Formats: sequence, C-alpha cells, structure tokens
Amino acid sequence: MCCVYFSTANLRPGADKKVVFLTARVHPGESPASFVCQGVIDFLVSQNPVARVLRDHVVFKIVPMLNPDGVYLGNYRLLLTVFLCLVSSTQRVSLEFYIDVHAHSTMMNGFMYGNVFEEEERVHRQAVFPRLVCHNAPDFSFSNTSFNRDVVKAGTGRRFLGGLLDDTSYCYTLEVSFYSYMAGVSSVPVPYTEETCILLHNGQTLNCPLTWAYCIYDRIMLAPF
Repeated sequence: MCCVYFSTANLRPGADKKVVFLTARVHPGESPASFVCQGVIDFLVSQNPVARVLRDHVVFKIVPMLNPDGVYLGNYRLLLTVFLCLVSSTQRVSLEFYIDVHAHSTMMNGFMYGNVFEEEERVHRQAVFPRLVCHNAPDFSFSNTSFNRDVVKAGTGRRFLGGLLDDTSYCYTLEVSFYSYMAGVSSVPVPYTEETCILLHNGQTLNCPLTWAYCIYDRIMLAPF
C-alpha cells in the first residue's frame, strides 16, 4: 500500500508536483523501519504548522512495506522482486528526495548513506540534509553517515535512483539501529523501542530538516519556524 499526502494546492492544473518518496521494509526483518515510517506519517497528518507547510508545497509518497510477502512469511532479508512505478509519464513531477528506511544490526544510532558524485558542489549540497537531521534528532549521528559507491550497495534504491535522476534530486538510505543510541555526550546507550522510534521520528528526524532543506535549496520560500 502506498500512502500519499498533499494539499489541494498541489493539484492545481499545470502545477509541477514536488515529490518526496519514502520507502521501508524491503528487508522484511527490519521492523524498526516501520516504526520510523509510523512516526513520519503521524507527523504529516497532524496540525503541526511545519506539517501544514510541507503538505502545502510537497506531495509525500510513502510505501511503508515494500516486501509484505516477506514480512508475512517471517523472512529476515530474503527479497522478492519489487517493481515501483513512481509516476505516470503524463504527469509533471519533480522527485526532490528519495529516502529508503532500513534498520542496522551492528551499528548504533540513526545515520545515513548517500551517493558519491564527481561534482564537488553536488557533493556539498547532498551533505546538507544529513547535517540538518543531525541538528534536529538526538539519536542521529552524522559521524556514522557515509557517502559511498561500494559495489555491494549497487542494487540499493539509493544507488539505483541516484544514477537515474539529475542533480536536483537527493537520494539517501536512512538506517536506524536495532538496539540503541547514544544521546549527546552520554556514555549510556538508550534502547530503541517501538514507542521511542515513533516519537523520535515524529517530525524531528525527517520532516523539520526537510523544511529547512527546502529553505536552503531555494525550492520554496518559507519563513523560519
């Protein structure tokens, strides 16, 4: 099932549709990814002023479970063939962000993987969003975030779409630890639970940074919150 969130302003005739595409659970055993999606959805449908601004300017396409058969069968990482039809060829669509949500079995905290590009300016622009997430989310680690073109990651959604889209689009893998995170300078790990995953990612991790990213990238004109 794909959830789509927008306001009627995005439906005016001839309007370019700015799209943020979020997917999760391509690996069926990574249940924290579903909790992250739940937090994002809860925020987007809320009356928070940041959520209202985002709905006014952006269409959010969310696929909370890419591999429902694998989840039902109790698989951990076994993949089924997944075909994604993002948009109809007749629509005027600008895919601004693609974020593929996963859970990590060895590392702590939340962090991201990004792509590597030859153009230095594009490399710097791609680092803006993870830095904003780090500024907003206490469980996110920019030091664990990396940008790579490893062969073993060639089949990921981030790498695949990053190779297809132009330099106005930003593709990331968001990882959240199965276990715990270190908050600030504390040396005591804080366990992730379903509730903390949902609450931590209810606006802080993705949505508020997305708003600021649009300000910085000059995609839409917003006043600071």
